Amino acid sequence: MIGELLRIAERCDGVRCDMAMLVLPDVFERTWGVASQPFWPKATQRVREQAPDFRFMAEVYWDLESTLQQQGFDYTYDKRLYDRLRDRHARPVREHFWAGLDYQDKLARFLENHDEPRAAATFPPEVHKPSVVTYLSPGLRFFQHGQFQGRKARVSPHLVREPDEPVDQDLKRFYDQLLTVLRVPVVRNGQWRLLECAAAWEGNWTNDCFIAFAWQGPDGERRLVVVNYADNQSQCYVRHPFADLGGRTWRLQDRLGEAVFDRNGDGLQAQGLFLDLDRWGYHVFDITSTH
Repeated sequence: MIGELLRIAERCDGVRCDMAMLVLPDVFERTWGVASQPFWPKATQRVREQAPDFRFMAEVYWDLESTLQQQGFDYTYDKRLYDRLRDRHARPVREHFWAGLDYQDKLARFLENHDEPRAAATFPPEVHKPSVVTYLSPGLRFFQHGQFQGRKARVSPHLVREPDEPVDQDLKRFYDQLLTVLRVPVVRNGQWRLLECAAAWEGNWTNDCFIAFAWQGPDGERRLVVVNYADNQSQCYVRHPFADLGGRTWRLQDRLGEAVFDRNGDGLQAQGLFLDLDRWGYHVFDITSTH
């Protein structure tokens, strides 16, 4: 098997290893009743001796992502986040992002792959778009063939053909916008933080429906991602991490929509950014000083 990986490394930039956790010694012994030695640390080391830039991605389940990262994988599937997004509850999604960045940076975030139903068939249109919050978090952004066009028919990888399906033009335009957002250096090389969303007023519980991130680049570029991941209108104050907003006016321009807000920096510094979003509402703001 190591020899096969070495041959692949002569021809390819990386490899996806199907059900990679099945050869972990404890899993193998539980499955087959046969003791085995660790395979992946030796295999990944041997391949990198020949091809230092070769990349390993693991399809992995059963909360063994961290184990495979420690055994040499560059990236591991983040199936847990996918499941939580599919269940459509904001708090479990938000809590998933509490993990350390040393772990999150090696997760492959996705909304569909060849083993899952198509995203356009799983997430209703109003949920599909805010679910792309997965691609605005740290890690590798993993897209499936046909996802941008809104394909709904799940095709076995053993087939060499697929049915003709009409392109969802609205979804295609949305993904075109999203890819433009993802090409900006701040969400590729910047510093990411999960943000607190405080109650807009006493007794208002809907702040629990929000998921919010901030990205900041070394050149001062800032981006704010906010999603109301719920089937109800929600309000909150987003507590941002930027310490230098006071004394200036700031423009927040949505890169996935038409919203443009001008806000006083002193207010943003004191309370945060007030937001009142419709069900499944979202913003991806660029934040720039107007003076």
